Amino acid sequence: MAVLVYLVLFLALTGHSSAIYCVCKDGMSDQVLQKALDYACGAGADCSPILQSGACYSPNTVKNHCDYAVNSYFQKRGQAQGSCDFAGTATTSQTAPTGASTTCVYPATRYAYLFLPPVLNPFVLLSVLKDFVIEGEIFCYFL
Repeated sequence: MAVLVYLVLFLALTGHSSAIYCVCKDGMSDQVLQKALDYACGAGADCSPILQSGACYSPNTVKNHCDYAVNSYFQKRGQAQGSCDFAGTATTSQTAPTGASTTCVYPATRYAYLFLPPVLNPFVLLSVLKDFVIEGEIFCYFL
């Protein structure tokens, strides 16, 4: 049984992964980008890296700061559908925003895509198993 759990976890860690970012669209006015930036920072995004002493402050442009803020908001919302729109100002991308300093790291959640039936998919198994954890021990059974 333990071998099966380890095998499933191994497959999850070695599956195909892809990063997803939220970025502000090119061609938008600074005023529109600033609204998205202000909303994201006011609604839970971690905007400390784009403050003057932060790792993502440079280059000091509304577009670059907007990219960081909307991406932080998107990641904190678990990449939920609709959390990277900002009234049409932002969109998702598989590449990190360009133009940021080398010290700036854009957060991105990686998901493993496994082509397994639900009973073998580790994400399904772990979500089911979390309900069977009793005093630090996992009790599981198969139908």
